[in-house]
Amino acid sequence: MPLFSSGNNYLGIDFDSRSVKVVELKNENGRPRLVTYGYFDQEVDKISVNKEEQESHFESARLIKQVCYQAKTTTNKVVSALPAFSVFSSILNLPAMSKKELSSAVEWEAKKVIPLPIEDMILDWKVLEEFAESQITDGQNENNGGENEEKIGDNIKQRGFLKIMTPKESKKYTKVLLTAAPKDLVKRYIDTFKAAGLSLLSLDTESFALIRSLVGNDKSALMIVDVGSVVTNVSVVVNGVPILNRSIDVGGLTITKAIANSLNVTLARAEQFKYDIGMNPNQTGQGSVPKTIETTLTPIVDEIKYSLNLYRSQGQKNIEKIILTGGSSMLLNLPEYLSSILNLKVYRGDSWARVIYPQELKPVLDEVGPRFSVAVGLAMRNIE
Repeated sequence: MPLFSSGNNYLGIDFDSRSVKVVELKNENGRPRLVTYGYFDQEVDKISVNKEEQESHFESARLIKQVCYQAKTTTNKVVSALPAFSVFSSILNLPAMSKKELSSAVEWEAKKVIPLPIEDMILDWKVLEEFAESQITDGQNENNGGENEEKIGDNIKQRGFLKIMTPKESKKYTKVLLTAAPKDLVKRYIDTFKAAGLSLLSLDTESFALIRSLVGNDKSALMIVDVGSVVTNVSVVVNGVPILNRSIDVGGLTITKAIANSLNVTLARAEQFKYDIGMNPNQTGQGSVPKTIETTLTPIVDEIKYSLNLYRSQGQKNIEKIILTGGSSMLLNLPEYLSSILNLKVYRGDSWARVIYPQELKPVLDEVGPRFSVAVGLAMRNIE
């Protein structure tokens, strides 16, 4: 049952073909207060392999309506996020100019850095800061052509996309964050929420939602690793801005399938083993389940190391910590395991740290928190 009636309330809805997470927050004098929440996760042994069913906005709309009904949400105002792998982002350093000129300049630069026809994309950009030429740090183009791109249906999955344009003239410059998403994907999201009877206020990016819920005003250099069921997203965040985003097709479901194959058990049984046994930095490699998990996690660890090395190669300030989130970050001892092999402080983020809620709910909210990091950050968008 909702804790408060509707008013200046917002829904953050994070969904894909396998799950829906809904959080409703109330704007209470500029601070978010929890109204209600709900979620749906498809059982691992019932996950559909029907691509048409997975991509059907009608099926997604049905699940969203179901979760909202069960959670007794009180508003229809929604903020959602496009999948991280479908959003292209780039940081541009452009000469200082008028807003009208800047808009044209951003569109021109977008044609250079976005590996899809610009007419098929929806562009969004915002000014991050203005600075003098002496403050510029050379960056690297992380769009390595076809090596970083992978066809997935009608979309391109971008594993890393960062291009910092370094000007040569001595003058003042403007740092701009450019984001772009395929028009057909945006339309599918609009159609989904229309079918669900909800009002979509805006489409955000997962990385900014995670920064709101997990980072807040922390301006240090850090990394967020979102371990989902199918995909793991890695973001390097500096001064509250994601400057590097990468995705890899390994997640909790990958680990579950590996355990099921190794032990010859059902997916449901393997899922239970995964969370009951997890990782132990003192015993990995000795038991069959920890060893299987450790082997399956190797691509994620390699991706984290690559992203750290790429960031360090730009001469930036050191990464101070890694924040884990996502449902599969709840693996037993996973932060300790990663910390031991990366030699960095690693901890699970607290999705509810910046939200007001009754203290008696803390145990249950802590238990489900890693699954809700994106949804909480989305609901916070219009409350900041």
